Amino acid sequence: MGFGTKAIHAGQEPDPTTGAVMTPIYQTSTYWQKTPGDNKGYEYSRGTNPTRKALEDCLAALENAKYGLAFSSGMGATDAVMKLLMPGDEVITGNDLYGGSYRIFTKVFANYGIKFHFIDLTNPENIHQYLNEKTKLIWLETPTNPMMQIIDIEAVSKIAKSKNVILAVDNTFASPYLQNPIDLGADIVMHSVTKYIGGHSDVVMGALLLNDEDLYKKLWFIYNACGATPGPQDSFLVLRGIKTLHLRMKAHCENGEKIAHFLKNHPKIEKIYWPGFTDHPNHDVAKKQMRGFGGMISIVLKDADLAETFRISGNFKVFTLAESLGGVESLINHPATMTHGSIPKEEREKVGVVDNLLRLSVGVEDVDDLIDDLKSALS
Repeated sequence: MGFGTKAIHAGQEPDPTTGAVMTPIYQTSTYWQKTPGDNKGYEYSRGTNPTRKALEDCLAALENAKYGLAFSSGMGATDAVMKLLMPGDEVITGNDLYGGSYRIFTKVFANYGIKFHFIDLTNPENIHQYLNEKTKLIWLETPTNPMMQIIDIEAVSKIAKSKNVILAVDNTFASPYLQNPIDLGADIVMHSVTKYIGGHSDVVMGALLLNDEDLYKKLWFIYNACGATPGPQDSFLVLRGIKTLHLRMKAHCENGEKIAHFLKNHPKIEKIYWPGFTDHPNHDVAKKQMRGFGGMISIVLKDADLAETFRISGNFKVFTLAESLGGVESLINHPATMTHGSIPKEEREKVGVVDNLLRLSVGVEDVDDLIDDLKSALS
């Protein structure tokens, strides 16, 4: 079954009561039982809900996975994976990481005796020097946020499997339309569903997708016991958004490519990070494991201090200065003070997250209007 067909139909059948084509919003907290334990598969909506179950099945299908779990946010999903660990366990992760992930690793789970190694994963061989009997998880993003680092999922997977270490991949920037980490050997795929999957900047949600039944049961226990689960209204909105994911991602990719090439030689741009360029580090890996290069672009403004960077970032008319990414509207973000403000300055600058870096989430507007907006703001 093709991606577009799965996006529209997977996990969803006409409602057996009314024949409704769209999955109903089951706005209920509890369910009738004939006798104690004799129910229709639902007991209490923290654990499972028919609208959410349809969404989870659809998400699993898009990632070529058997199991899906939806969470109230991407950080809720990340939190659940971390709760698989015990004090004394070690995690290997990237040196360019979403600020919220860095914060929960260093400010929450490090307090419980879990050790994190933030390393350059663009060369998988770097992992070996940190692997030991305490290593239980490798957590990576690709492309990374915001430096667009490309990490070879298949190569990392081989290393992880050789030591029986879980590999989790944050696939938010690529979306399942462009990349399927499970097919490349990942054990868990995480999405901030808020972004491309939801696609309309109207829902906050996360998800975990996986194939291993035992691992699924452990995560489902955490999911149900800790309760970071989304409601049926949000689940319904994401199901609706998914139906156009393939169409939106094509437009994001097309617009992203045109804007990346426009900015490539712009006199006000010192550096540009977009994995579609042949000179982008690990471009060949991106070409191998992705089906397109997406609509995320980061730029460094030439000779711009913080004040000038702020002036330019606030001078757009079509792009919106805001947190988040992946919506139909184009967004511009200042990572150093917004999404990555929780990372110490010296740490973020080591990988290039400098004060004059801006991150673009290219939307699906008319690309000529976006280019005109960039011309105006940069001038």
